Amino acid sequence: MSATSQRILVCNCEKTMQVDGKAIGRALGGGELPVHTHLCRSQIGAFEGAMEDGGPVIVACTQESPLFAEIAEEKGRDVTAFVNIREMAGWTADSGSIAPKMAALIGAASLPVAPARLRAIDSDGLCLVTGRGQRAFDAAALLNRTLSVTLLLTDAEDVLLPEVLDFPVFRGRVVSATGTLGGFEIVVDDYAAMLPSSRGEPQFALPRNGAKSTCSVLFDMAGGPPLFPRPTGRDGYFRADPADPAAVMRAVFDASGYEGEFEKPIYVSYDASICAHERSRKTGCTKCIDNCPPGAITPDGDNILIDTAICGGCGNCAAHCPTGAVSYDYPARAQSIERVQTLARTYLAAGGEAPVLMVHEREHGSALINAMARFGRGLPANVIPLEMHSTTALGHDLIAAALAAGIRSLVVLVDPRKSGELHALEEEIALTDALLSGLGHAPGRVRIICERDPEIVEAMLYDHQAVPEIARTAFSPVGGKREVARAAIAIVAGAGRAPADELIRLPASAPYGNILVDKERCTLCMACVSACPADALRDTPEKPQLRFVESACVQCGICAATCPETAIALDPRYNLAPTVMQPVTLNEDEPAECTRCGEPFAARGMLDRVRETLGGKHWMFQTEERVALLHMCESCRLESLAADGGDPFAIAQRPKVRTTDDYLEAGKRGLTIDDFLSVD
Repeated sequence: MSATSQRILVCNCEKTMQVDGKAIGRALGGGELPVHTHLCRSQIGAFEGAMEDGGPVIVACTQESPLFAEIAEEKGRDVTAFVNIREMAGWTADSGSIAPKMAALIGAASLPVAPARLRAIDSDGLCLVTGRGQRAFDAAALLNRTLSVTLLLTDAEDVLLPEVLDFPVFRGRVVSATGTLGGFEIVVDDYAAMLPSSRGEPQFALPRNGAKSTCSVLFDMAGGPPLFPRPTGRDGYFRADPADPAAVMRAVFDASGYEGEFEKPIYVSYDASICAHERSRKTGCTKCIDNCPPGAITPDGDNILIDTAICGGCGNCAAHCPTGAVSYDYPARAQSIERVQTLARTYLAAGGEAPVLMVHEREHGSALINAMARFGRGLPANVIPLEMHSTTALGHDLIAAALAAGIRSLVVLVDPRKSGELHALEEEIALTDALLSGLGHAPGRVRIICERDPEIVEAMLYDHQAVPEIARTAFSPVGGKREVARAAIAIVAGAGRAPADELIRLPASAPYGNILVDKERCTLCMACVSACPADALRDTPEKPQLRFVESACVQCGICAATCPETAIALDPRYNLAPTVMQPVTLNEDEPAECTRCGEPFAARGMLDRVRETLGGKHWMFQTEERVALLHMCESCRLESLAADGGDPFAIAQRPKVRTTDDYLEAGKRGLTIDDFLSVD
């Protein structure tokens, strides 16, 4: 649905910002937009009228969205989208025109959003609270109002027991925890139940180690290290510093409602058919496993297993996956690219200059933007914010598409709490820089800002140096990740200067490249062909020939790990030549013909190598007759063995069954029970 087919309501918020309705309407492909001054109060009738018209409505205000949503609900309607043009654009000290950014934000908000798949999670409200002393006891008492609480005290020194104890109390410490909301499993050491006869401070029974239990909600205020590698992304796990009463109360408030049935987005999808993790126990790509902060991805034979209950949607796996087997669905790749292209196209069409895309997350980024707008200079007029569920879901495919669409550079605003999760993003940025440098464009167009101080972020944004534009071309993001990335890179390459040999050297972790085959070592056994998960390596039925399609290669390394002659090495690069999609021959040999029937059955070089290795050296090939078998096809080899009196299937005969008659006959011949086994 286009912006022109929707009713757009804009307001200058009591004239605290400049809103050019004519310029915004023109950029969105329609007529001049009426600019309201007090839409949420004295001019609320304009909104009510828009609701009665029956068409889709976009309201350029987020602060009063609860009020607008309530009125819409009373009329049995929904607001299509709320978009923030005030903190994101209008409240700024920048003297540049802000109409282009306002139009871009409204245009992007008008795009339809496909809902993500959901999974249901049930929580019975069983909550384990672990902590020390009276503070933990008080938190448990508050949570017990809505949840079914069990308290595990690490220290009970200052606990004053009440007359009526509403929940069970134990002593111990959690040594390990697994699972997520609705299904936590914990192991407790020094576990002991409280004695009901405790008079002063709590007294406990004899402790034991290795006690196991389950719960639906886990409330951790023990003050030690978190129980999970990524505590902020674990549903149902609440952790608070016991020395910070405000943090404890916030955590109690958040946890108190976690009983019932919940819906959680399924952030990623997985296509096992193109996964390059493993083949025949030879490990190739492990990027998703290595870069999953909560440990939601584990090996599963040739493929991987994604625990969608644990997955927090960081997107590292999808951003760094070389094949696109793991794909981000919150939103999908095509939707993200279309949103970026809409932002760039609308902004530039309205006369905006040097657009910078600032990717941020709602919780961290929106708070900083709000602080900058209210107490500082606000965002620069050319910095266009793009909210994502996770900034680490940004891959080189989306970056290249943004640069191709007219975005000059990107700023990635990262929550410092996630500073340890940036490896995949940094690798994707390094890949982008290598491609840009190889094409003659200025590198360094993607910058990570990992700060929580709005003044520092604001200063860095205003000091951001402008770089030349690359292109203003949008494309349809259809196909898989590699097809979309190649389409974007082709636009960037067309606007640059390709090397004379059309080859760009890339970092070792790049998902594009060639393979180098040592022809002296390669025997054309074709083990690499059968192992290649991307169909980049191929053979031919006509003759021993190893073929390679570079555009399909993901540099997983399974071919090199599989090669028995260690004849293969990876060569990361990006090949701009149009022949990159055509198979080329890496090694070939003349076929060896069977000396008995004349049919070709193997590569001559491989056969010579086998004869050199086995002939006269292995006990099965000590004679010329036996060595001659190596030069026969499988059928003729069996026929030759049978003709010489050696039945190749003799080993498959079942042993003779001994009967009572056999034992009687053995007795007549003077044999005893001790040596009857020697009887034929």
